[in-house]
Amino acid sequence: MLFSSRRPRLLALALSVAALSAPHAPLAGQESCPDPSSLRGNMSNPLAHVAYLASDALEGRETGSPGARCAADYIASYFQDLGLTGAGPDESFFQSFRVRAGAQLGSHNALKILDKVYDLGKDWTPFGFSGTGMASAALLYGDHGLSRPGQEEVDRYARLDLTGRIVVVEHGDPDNPHGGSTRADPHFKASVAAGRGAAGLIVLMDEGRGLPDIGSETRPASGIPVAVVSGDAAEEIRAAARQETAGELMAQVEPRMAEARNVVAMIRGSGDPGHQEILVIGAHYDHLGYGGDGSLAPDAREVHNGADDNASGTAALMEVARRMAAGPAPERTILFLAFSGEEKGLLGSAAYVNAPLFPLDRTVAMLNMDMVGRLNENRLTVFGTGTAEEWSEVLDEANAQLETPFITVPNPDGYGPSDHASIYGHGIPVLHLFTNTHSEYHRPEDDTDLINEDGLVRVAELVTEIGTRLGGSASHPALAMTAIEGTPPAQGPLAAGPASGDEAPSRSSGYGAYMGSIPDMGYTENGVRLTGVREGSPAEKGGLQSGDVIVE
Repeated sequence: MLFSSRRPRLLALALSVAALSAPHAPLAGQESCPDPSSLRGNMSNPLAHVAYLASDALEGRETGSPGARCAADYIASYFQDLGLTGAGPDESFFQSFRVRAGAQLGSHNALKILDKVYDLGKDWTPFGFSGTGMASAALLYGDHGLSRPGQEEVDRYARLDLTGRIVVVEHGDPDNPHGGSTRADPHFKASVAAGRGAAGLIVLMDEGRGLPDIGSETRPASGIPVAVVSGDAAEEIRAAARQETAGELMAQVEPRMAEARNVVAMIRGSGDPGHQEILVIGAHYDHLGYGGDGSLAPDAREVHNGADDNASGTAALMEVARRMAAGPAPERTILFLAFSGEEKGLLGSAAYVNAPLFPLDRTVAMLNMDMVGRLNENRLTVFGTGTAEEWSEVLDEANAQLETPFITVPNPDGYGPSDHASIYGHGIPVLHLFTNTHSEYHRPEDDTDLINEDGLVRVAELVTEIGTRLGGSASHPALAMTAIEGTPPAQGPLAAGPASGDEAPSRSSGYGAYMGSIPDMGYTENGVRLTGVREGSPAEKGGLQSGDVIVE
């Protein structure tokens, strides 16, 4: 393990973080970003970065939050201290984009059934994800608003014609009363209703449950107005819906927007500037804040520190940058990208490919690290090995250079739930490194003390070895990359594969359940739009194709 112990540089880093942080919004109860030295102690290795990023003081680094801003400043300061060049506008270290940070009511909200007008804020409120608009139509009672295939006697909702009606449904899922099933989510019910042509949706809360706070709602807006009703009003509207009484629902919900930032830095390549090729090395630094949407502890309103997801990948990215900055000048430009917005749907990487800082047609490959801090049994999963002809050889050669090579678990698929998917969607070869999930995933317990420090450093060492081969130098020309179109799916659940040498045995990974659809992570309307389906997959055989939107 090779650690830096440069005290003057750490002091400079602390000062530069303070300087970058000063103009920005403070964290709750704080006037500025926390001093790194107070959270890292005497550590100067990648675990120190995890300790800072995953501290309670950064409040879970939710996209667009003050904690995420402090995290971005910290990463940018470190890159600057290494002598890297900012890759953003005017050589800044940031690429900004806008995200939804909450919702607020406008001035035009009304709910009227027959001649009765219900009190906003007392009887009802629009959901924070409600579409803005007016629905005037007959009510239609849809029970819990759930389709139940195979249960014909209770599958009434699937056969209802929702077209042009204000659909009234109960909150929750009677088949899963104590859990958090996806289909119980009012946002999901609204997406289904909108997709089936409903004019509006009213959700009736269970007895004793009050109205939700819409201020923290960040999910995409529905295409129809959506209201929630509680108390005695719910009983009245339930009865009215069963009689198909006429109603009017007007909702005006305005999003609150915030700035989010990718951190962007580079080592400029020595090749011809007019034809400069780019290697991207990335990791996302955001997490879930205080939980809520995306948390596997949905009722916990505690800081979700995300030490493994993904302070670990960010720390590895910073260590790779340190190592490569100290090495020979590369032939290709090395772009270090710390993404925000990954947990909200790959927003940062989508923002990058929609407004790339370098031409995508000159980007030869992308290396991504997400959850690389919990190495177990020396097994490292590597996705994307089938996206370029050279990957297997490059991975094996780089792995063999480590003092203790990993047992690599290759998966050919270039898609997956992390930022490499946005890059691969443009035909660029990718590798995605991952040490697997665990019981603390997306929970408040994902803390620094559970990180495998040795494994984290070795992942950074492996990525440095791969990056050095792809980046090239004066003495070792950059390796050409040949993209493979149409990555085949992995076959079988973690089927054992042949070893790739005594020092680096490997297995192939996969999933027991497989559909083969590829979602468009940047789509924010109703349902899930597909960017494509894999050849020969169940999705293709079932007739799904690129551009389809799945609503139910």
